[in-house]
Amino acid sequence: MSKDQKKDNMDSLVEALQSTKVSSSGVSFAGKSLKLDSEEDAKPVIEEIDNCPALEYLNLEGNTLGVDAAKGIAKSLEKHPEFKKALWKDMFTGRMKTEIPKALEFLGDGLQIAGARLTELDLSDNAFGPIGVQGLAALLRSPACYALQELKLNNNGLGITGGKLLAAALTDCYNSSKNEGKALALKVFIAGRNRLENDGAKALAGVFKMIGSLEEVVMPQNGIYHIGITALSEAFVHNKGLQILNLNDNTIGEKGAEAIANALPNLQNLKEINFGDCLLKTKGALCIAKGLKAKHQNLEELILDCNEIKKQGGLALANAMANKSKLKNLVLDGNQFGEEGAADIKSKMIEIGKINTLGSLEENESEESGESDAESEEENEESEENEVEIEEIEKPSSTVSVADFLKEPSSHNFLSLGDNREQLILQEAKRNGNIEVDHYVVVLMKVAALSDSSIPKIAQLSTKITENLFKELFSWCQKNDMLSIVNNSILVNLGLIKSEDKKFKPTWNLTGCLTSLKNVSKLNFVPESTRDAIQVFVQRDIDRNGDNIELKKEVLAAFK
Repeated sequence: MSKDQKKDNMDSLVEALQSTKVSSSGVSFAGKSLKLDSEEDAKPVIEEIDNCPALEYLNLEGNTLGVDAAKGIAKSLEKHPEFKKALWKDMFTGRMKTEIPKALEFLGDGLQIAGARLTELDLSDNAFGPIGVQGLAALLRSPACYALQELKLNNNGLGITGGKLLAAALTDCYNSSKNEGKALALKVFIAGRNRLENDGAKALAGVFKMIGSLEEVVMPQNGIYHIGITALSEAFVHNKGLQILNLNDNTIGEKGAEAIANALPNLQNLKEINFGDCLLKTKGALCIAKGLKAKHQNLEELILDCNEIKKQGGLALANAMANKSKLKNLVLDGNQFGEEGAADIKSKMIEIGKINTLGSLEENESEESGESDAESEEENEESEENEVEIEEIEKPSSTVSVADFLKEPSSHNFLSLGDNREQLILQEAKRNGNIEVDHYVVVLMKVAALSDSSIPKIAQLSTKITENLFKELFSWCQKNDMLSIVNNSILVNLGLIKSEDKKFKPTWNLTGCLTSLKNVSKLNFVPESTRDAIQVFVQRDIDRNGDNIELKKEVLAAFK
């Protein structure tokens, strides 16, 4: 870093310090966008920590912390046994994945040396993947986390491996704390957008079952199907104090709904339930309605939008709300009630005196939008593992636009593009016949991200379309002498090199993209310079990072 850069950074720190809120209970530098590389860079933060008489929290959200800066801050934390809340969201932007575990290790060591007892640990929006959990594991296993009540790991890219590592660390923490006389009693667990899938969910379910103290579980967008949902449901039974349950945008389906319905009688403290966009369909809705009908007097909010539920299911849910005196919000939009069904549901809500709790039904589709339940039942003759998934594949019940898919590139939206999906995707990628490289590559990546789907048909469709997108792109760039720009964009969007836009982070499943890349390597239209670039930067990434090593080695071998 040059002298001018250091001066600018120090000026920024001084300015941030002047507006930093310091109280007797903690220090916050939230949202200051500070780049703290060295211990010297972190000096103003360190001084505020040292000067705080009772440091119960430290909020560093929205800054970026290097290893040496973390080491300096950790030394100051060693002096604060009263420390309780580590509010460290979005704290590693632009850092290499090899830096993050070391920084976490230093911070964790500081808290352990202090003898601190954390009640809240928030590391959300740090895309550190499984290797980050490795850096965090020692802290999670230590006495510093024996009293932990809130663990927030939203959007960390944990994947199945990270989920299993996290479950192992929490299991050790529980057992060790129990041996010390008071077992870990976690209340809040938040881990959305982590692609935990069934295996990750099953590993964490074992922890939930053991702990038994959860009050809030938030795990949306994790690619969990009925097998993982069933494991979680069985664990929830042991957490009778559960108040908030959010599994939005997973694939619960009928079988998962049956498992949840069996658990619901044991969960009478539930206040908020969010199963939106979970492919419940009518049978799943009937299961949920049955599970909720008898009691659940504390229920305030039930979100079941975009679930392909028809009139029968909607009416059952409305009926189940009759005795819910605290109900404030019932969300059923985006289903398939039809005009008549929507009118009947509204009438029922008027009848039970709860019409003011019913949200909009403006996005309601006709009952003919999808297959009948009888047709769906006939199709469910595939293997147990893929039973619910097959329903989604064979008969996507409604079409979506390419814009919808790009906004939310889920398996369901991909299938719902219809049989003409490849042409629609290519048209959007080329934008009126012209290729804008960055836009085109982003579209390509969002399709390629599905290439590692556990559902064979999705993986096959994604792979085929991705190959054709690559072929079109390489043909165009060679004709227009744009190969170097295309290569750079591919590497950026694979997370192999940094973008000029420092705020850019790939939001798609890079494992799927790498799987697709390995397949593309076999095709003869990939330019030599692209092959060379991928070899160089994949090898560099293997040397620096600890995630997806085996897959990256396979990619490297395929391009040699």
